[in-house]
Amino acid sequence: MLRYANAARWQDTFRENRPRPSRLDPYKPYLERRFAEGCTNVTRLHGELIAEHAPVTYGGVRAHIATLRWVPSEAPPRPPTVRQVTGWLTRRPTALTEEDRVGLKDVLARCPELDMAAGHIRDFGEMLSGRLGITLPVWISTVEASQLPGLAGFARHLLRDLDAVTAGLTLDWNSGSIEGAVNRIKKDQETALRPSRLPPAPEDDPAAVAPRRGYSGCDSRYLSSCCSS
Repeated sequence: MLRYANAARWQDTFRENRPRPSRLDPYKPYLERRFAEGCTNVTRLHGELIAEHAPVTYGGVRAHIATLRWVPSEAPPRPPTVRQVTGWLTRRPTALTEEDRVGLKDVLARCPELDMAAGHIRDFGEMLSGRLGITLPVWISTVEASQLPGLAGFARHLLRDLDAVTAGLTLDWNSGSIEGAVNRIKKDQETALRPSRLPPAPEDDPAAVAPRRGYSGCDSRYLSSCCSS
C-alpha cells in the first residue's frame, strides 16, 4: 500500500513485470544455437552444460527448451481464390500488377492443365482484340484437341453459328444493339398475348354478386339463418 501512498503520478502505481534474472541467462544463447542445430533433447543439453560446470538445473533447461518448441511459425500465404485467378487469366496482361503476374505465374506452374487453358485464353483475346476471326477454326480445333473441360465445350458451341462468330471477330461493326431491340419487342408481344390468369372481377360474375345484392357485408349463410328465423 505504500507504493500507492507515495505515488506522485498514477503511472507510479503500476509495477513493471520484468523477468527475474536467472543463472541460466548466460547459457541461453548456447541452448538456442544447439536447438537450431537439431539437438532438442533436454537431458543431453543439460549434461553438456553440467560438463562445462554451468550452475544450471534440469528444470531450468527444460523450461527454456519448452519455450523454443512453441515458437509460432509464420503462417503460409493464403491461396488465391477462383475469382482472382479468373481475373488474372481474362484481363489484359498489361492491366496486371506485378503482384498479379507473380501470383499467376505461381498458379500456372502448379497446374499444367490451367497453364494450357491460359494459353488458349490469351490466343482468343488476341483474336478478339486484333479482329483475327479468320483464325477461329484453327483455334477451335486446337482447343477441342486439348480436351479441357469447359473450354472445349465453349469451342464446340461456337461451331453452331461459326459464320456469325467469325464475322463478329473480323468486322468493325456488329448488330448487337439491333438484336437486343428485336428480342425486347418479341418479349413485349409475348407478354401482351399471354392469357391472364387473374380471377374475374365480382362485377363480371353474376353468381358472386347476386347473394350479396342489397346486403353489404352479409353472406348467403347469414341470410338463410335470418329468413328461417
